[in-house]
Amino acid sequence: MENLYHQTNKLIHEVQHDLGRLEKAMGRDIHLVENEIQARIDHIVSNCERLEILVNKEPPQRRPNAKLRVDQLKYDCQHLQAAMRNLQHRRYMREEEDKEREALLSKRFTANDQDTSIMIDAALQHNTRLQQSNKDMDNLLGSGHSIINNLKEQRITLKGAHKKLLDLANTLGLSNTVMRLIEKRTYQDKYILFGGMIVTCIIMYLVVKYLT
Repeated sequence: MENLYHQTNKLIHEVQHDLGRLEKAMGRDIHLVENEIQARIDHIVSNCERLEILVNKEPPQRRPNAKLRVDQLKYDCQHLQAAMRNLQHRRYMREEEDKEREALLSKRFTANDQDTSIMIDAALQHNTRLQQSNKDMDNLLGSGHSIINNLKEQRITLKGAHKKLLDLANTLGLSNTVMRLIEKRTYQDKYILFGGMIVTCIIMYLVVKYLT
């Protein structure tokens, strides 16, 4: 696994160097360098797939570190693929701009050329549509911002209501406890009253019996 890992890491460095060559390449060299880079990237992807299989065969104590290294290789490979696509897109845009420039320079216009006015009108319409699209996106973003603010305010309101409900529940719990204590004290006072009345009646009976 170590040999394959170092081989793949070396390929990644070679592709990084080739991307610099691709950015400076001209003419037919561009396609040659692109083919070389794509072949190396395909080789890297194949090696990463093999490394993923080999990671599972590593001892348990070494497996997490091995998996981390393979994941880093996969991340580097994805970064190289993205850089490759970016360079290809930039090259394609340059070629399109060059073609349009050559077509514009080679085209001859007359004073009453209707094609010129048509091209200007089309450009104006395109610019108007772009401005309208930009305005619609601004409105959409503004609406989304307002919705997010409303959700935040509702969240704060709900938190306040939840807190009040908790306070009310605590208050009701305290009130129930106090009511139970009052009822218990009432029953105790009733027994004391009846006991006192009975004792008083007995004392009065004894006083009347023995003192009269």
